[in-house]
Amino acid sequence: MATVVESEPKTVQAGMGGHAGILETLKGHKEELEVDKFFRALVKLEGSDLHMKVGRPPMVRVKGELRPLNSPEVDSEEMVRLLWPMMNERNRRIFEEDGGADFAHTCDVDETEWRFRVNMLTQLGKMGLVARRINNFIPDFEGLYLPPSVDRLCHYDQGMVLLAGVTGSGKSTTIASMLNLVNRTYRKHILTLEDPIEFVFTEEKCLINQREIGQDVKDFAIAMKHAVREDPDVMLVGEMRDEETFMTAIHAAETGHLVFGTIHASSAATTIGRILDLFPEEMHGAIRSAIAFNMKGIIAQKLLKSIKPGVARVPTVEIMYFSPVVRKLVLESQDHKLPDAIRIGKEDGMQDFTMSLKHLLDEELIDRPTAFAVAPNPEALKMAIKGIDAAAPAIL
Repeated sequence: MATVVESEPKTVQAGMGGHAGILETLKGHKEELEVDKFFRALVKLEGSDLHMKVGRPPMVRVKGELRPLNSPEVDSEEMVRLLWPMMNERNRRIFEEDGGADFAHTCDVDETEWRFRVNMLTQLGKMGLVARRINNFIPDFEGLYLPPSVDRLCHYDQGMVLLAGVTGSGKSTTIASMLNLVNRTYRKHILTLEDPIEFVFTEEKCLINQREIGQDVKDFAIAMKHAVREDPDVMLVGEMRDEETFMTAIHAAETGHLVFGTIHASSAATTIGRILDLFPEEMHGAIRSAIAFNMKGIIAQKLLKSIKPGVARVPTVEIMYFSPVVRKLVLESQDHKLPDAIRIGKEDGMQDFTMSLKHLLDEELIDRPTAFAVAPNPEALKMAIKGIDAAAPAIL
């Protein structure tokens, strides 16, 4: 366990209205931040996340488990003093109005700059922080233990590709790896619109422009308005969290761009319903048509604790390509048959979570308790382990 040495505390007067009193004291603070000592500890421990909560010592997630740093508990006033300088004026305003703010933070560790995705939050009236460490190196598919068939989704000239999963499931890393494959293969223009920017790409064959919402452009709507005039071939538009985001992204896909995005959904099949939930029911027919004819594929993934030495976590991955069968089912509102379509499409590179878990077990990357804990269909996984391949269903 690494030891974090506390620096000499500074006296800050907390004024009326929570954080407003210390704003003037910290105004213009540009030198290295005191809170960076915790970020450095996170990097040196090879952790994935830093958590800071009033009344607890800072905690880091290492190999999937939260561990306290060797540091005193942080009280409310100390927390404000540590965290407030991390935010610029825009993020302070968002934090005060919304009770939280998302932004990127950088910190030098042993002469290497590391990036972190930060969520500043309020809980029970007190400030807190959760930060995700972003790897400087973008691994390839093999290094991420992704199926080779993911490669197929990187070579389209236009359309949409979605990465589905919960927060912390590795969606951003997978997309970064996919964009980097495009970067190494084609002479194209990649444009990313992110809030905040996570991976900073090194240009190889591609020209890459990365725009951060709030820093480089006022908001997402303006960024998308500008994007159509910036001649992109490939676009990353971030999370599909509302009607406007999806409509602008699907329009870009319709007009000759390859668009990557993420969405919070538990599986490839349920992603369709998750998209429809963004729209009123009277629009569902039109949205189904837009999905069917523009979506190229949906990848759903979850991160699992690995048993392989030197490997912390590996993804279990579901892949659904928009084959004629999948397209027909989406158009006919037969989403319940999509899991069967994935199974019968395995010869074309599709796979469901059962196939993925079986592969991870065969490669000795995870253990059986882990596999069965996340298996959508434990009985199907038992059969797969025994080498029994269930008969392909008649879905049409």
